[in-house]
Amino acid sequence: MGHLGDKFGRKRVLIATLILMGVSTFAIGLLPTYSQVGALAPALLVLLRLLQGFSASGEQAGANSLTLEHAPPGRRAFYSSFTLSGTQAGSIVANAVFLPLAAVLSKEQLLSWGWRIPFLLSVVVVVVGLIIRRTLDETPAFMEEVAHHEVPRTPLAILFRDHWANVLRVIVAALVSVVSTIFGVYALAYATKSVGISSTVMLWVGISANAVALFAIPLWATLSDRIGRKPVFIGGALGSGVLIFAYFAAISAQNIVLIFLVGILMSGVVYSAANGVWPSFYGEMFSTNVRLSGMAIGTQIGFAIGGFSPSIAAAIQGEGSTGWVPVAVLVAVACLLSAISAATARDNYKVHLNDLGRKAEVQPAV
Repeated sequence: MGHLGDKFGRKRVLIATLILMGVSTFAIGLLPTYSQVGALAPALLVLLRLLQGFSASGEQAGANSLTLEHAPPGRRAFYSSFTLSGTQAGSIVANAVFLPLAAVLSKEQLLSWGWRIPFLLSVVVVVVGLIIRRTLDETPAFMEEVAHHEVPRTPLAILFRDHWANVLRVIVAALVSVVSTIFGVYALAYATKSVGISSTVMLWVGISANAVALFAIPLWATLSDRIGRKPVFIGGALGSGVLIFAYFAAISAQNIVLIFLVGILMSGVVYSAANGVWPSFYGEMFSTNVRLSGMAIGTQIGFAIGGFSPSIAAAIQGEGSTGWVPVAVLVAVACLLSAISAATARDNYKVHLNDLGRKAEVQPAV
């Protein structure tokens, strides 16, 4: 997807990823059951999940690149942060759809056919998104490349020849996503299965944190437009690594009020600092001709590594009321590595868009 976006344009990739995600998501809602077709059912599910993954590989990086390249000087973080605000809004809607279903349907109904409803409803989002994306203009930066015949034939070759260090930085920095994965997946399972807290309560914690993040993300991004990406990103990563201990302690104590307060503070406020800044921070590491490839490859590898964290967490979880400590340490280490990686990068928030990705000595500040 990165190769296609850097060679044929951001708009085409965004339309392709939306269609791919829409078709595969809707098809999941139509899957036959195991009793109907046997092993073909889980095989089809895995295939459709892979297609969703292929879509996601270019979706976020494509949206970030397009927004970054359309943004006015000095406001790149603010404008590109709304791609993450959209992600948070999507999480809110996803949880909000399941809450009434869980309340109205019995467990048997939810497991037999009720789970299909959100997948089938996704067609509405896809149609609206497709209408919007077809009206978008290609970015001026990419069109300038086209006009000057500077679009590379093999963006990946240029990326790994000239920008490999930044690809590695993005991979390691993207490990901060472990916070989100543990918060949204493992902590939910730990709270409901190991501690005995209601799943409805934990879903509301997630909804509340995402709602706060909608406002926190653009505020952190605005701050980074003034003081730089690195201090905001690093502060968000390290702060999340500390707060994860308080969050699990609150869950273990079954203190609902504290779970809400710490969960919102960690995921909704502090993590939003890193989450809201990375679209501009990573995108500014690369030149226009390889930006989508660099962001897509770097983030997706980092996210994929972070995606194993719930499985790792389940394997290292201890016994008793402090069994969560090894998991919190895992998250803290991921946050520390992310912060160290970010600290080694250049902060390009004052560099003109056309000069991004060049060597430091030829990058004028504006």
